[in-house]
Amino acid sequence: MRLKIPTMMLAACLMPWTACEADRSFHVMEASITDIHEAMQAGTLTCHNLVQQYLDRIEAYDKQGPAVNSILYVNPRALQQADAMDQEFKRTHELKSLGCIPIVLKDNFETADMPTTVGSVLLKGAQPSRDAFAVAKLRDNGALILGKANLQEFASGGISVSSLGGQTRNPYDLTRTPGGSSGGTGAAVAANFAAAGTGSDTGGSIRSPSSANNLVGLRPTTGLISRDGIVPVSVTQDTIGPMTRKVADCARMLDAMAGYDPNDPVTALSVGHIPVSYTAFLHNGLRGARLGVFKNLFGRGPENEDVNRVMANAMEVLKQQGAVIVPVEDPGIDPDYLNANVRLNEFEFQTDINRYLQAQGSRVAVHSLAEIIESGQFDKATLTKFFDNVRSHPDGFDDPAYKDRRIKIDAIKIEVANLMAQNNLDALVFPHQKCLVVPIGETNQPGINGVVAALAGLPSIVVPAGFSVPTAHAPVGVPVGMEIVGHPWSEPELLKLAYGFEQATHARRSPQSTPVLVKN
Repeated sequence: MRLKIPTMMLAACLMPWTACEADRSFHVMEASITDIHEAMQAGTLTCHNLVQQYLDRIEAYDKQGPAVNSILYVNPRALQQADAMDQEFKRTHELKSLGCIPIVLKDNFETADMPTTVGSVLLKGAQPSRDAFAVAKLRDNGALILGKANLQEFASGGISVSSLGGQTRNPYDLTRTPGGSSGGTGAAVAANFAAAGTGSDTGGSIRSPSSANNLVGLRPTTGLISRDGIVPVSVTQDTIGPMTRKVADCARMLDAMAGYDPNDPVTALSVGHIPVSYTAFLHNGLRGARLGVFKNLFGRGPENEDVNRVMANAMEVLKQQGAVIVPVEDPGIDPDYLNANVRLNEFEFQTDINRYLQAQGSRVAVHSLAEIIESGQFDKATLTKFFDNVRSHPDGFDDPAYKDRRIKIDAIKIEVANLMAQNNLDALVFPHQKCLVVPIGETNQPGINGVVAALAGLPSIVVPAGFSVPTAHAPVGVPVGMEIVGHPWSEPELLKLAYGFEQATHARRSPQSTPVLVKN
């Protein structure tokens, strides 16, 4: 899929000389939402130039050069929309909370002006009739949707390869996967192709690519953000959330996305739990915080040494910042067991995806999982086993085994809550992945701990913790993310903990494969 993007030189010829000169002083590398808004307010940046810089980086690095291959579709009206935002800002001298912030969406978020494909070649060009609820809220807050990102096909897996988009590469180590399933968003935001992004998370799909791409990624409490207009995997486990380079940007995205939506009734649970602004909690919350270091969520083999070294350093930082470290262990909470014996994906997917496809009517060419499987047009290496497992449970929600798993999930919620209560903990801390993200060609992402928060319905944030030892393939090392799991509706506290850690470590670094573009 070739991306046709106007060049910076052509755009410069069409802009007033004074604006062009002013824009030379701003570069998008690692730019935060605050950086962008301050530059616009100072007159050193236009929305047009900001968008053009991101488009230039996508053109240079996504399908050529390092060929990160993170973007499925670029908004063809991005510059036109940027110009309209410039005119609005010139008229009002005011910016909305996300005014002209270019965002890339995982391509399971419905968009009325761009296709939504879930990475499936069978859904190429599928055009929804409306925006997802969260997308509409982002736009209402001024965001500019720059494009749609590749993902693990049907958001079912951790490698981020799809029949439509192919394999996304990790920009820190181009021989490795970017995690999944929101790996396209993760790689794009890490490589500075957009200011921020969104992902969906069924068992770890926001947090896995955030960990693997040196990002902040938040899975909210179930019900904080509407899933309406998101292509489903598991109605029980699905959530969506922000993926950003900084904790502050995560808070600003969360402000825009959270809220009650009658089309997703579970969001009714959020009423009374949403603060005026999550940005009020951008201060160090580590001093005096009791953090349970979840010992049995750490690996103990040689393949875990890089992650364990990074996490040991992270524990020292937490202590230095005044946190009380409480080692905890509960063999009953075993992510490998939970993934194999408790998660609901295989039972709920067929009913959920069939309902979604049938609602699309003539906008899509297939209307059931059976048709998808019969076509043979899907990434067989990563999806064959999953589809076989789904078909082995034809009764879905009515399967006795499904009901047994729902009982087990209730028990897990109580188990985790009891562990935190017994130890008087503010949060649990552990590596999101016990080992480094796997090389391209692997079909499974081992050692993922994300299912714990997913099944318990708890909020969880991943924050950059450090890197593995640099190698020829990974010149700054492979990123390692620390996961922090809190009590229900404790997103404010998680942001304080993550912000304190971020400011103490400054562990975020740009990948060397996508450097600053040199202007002609």
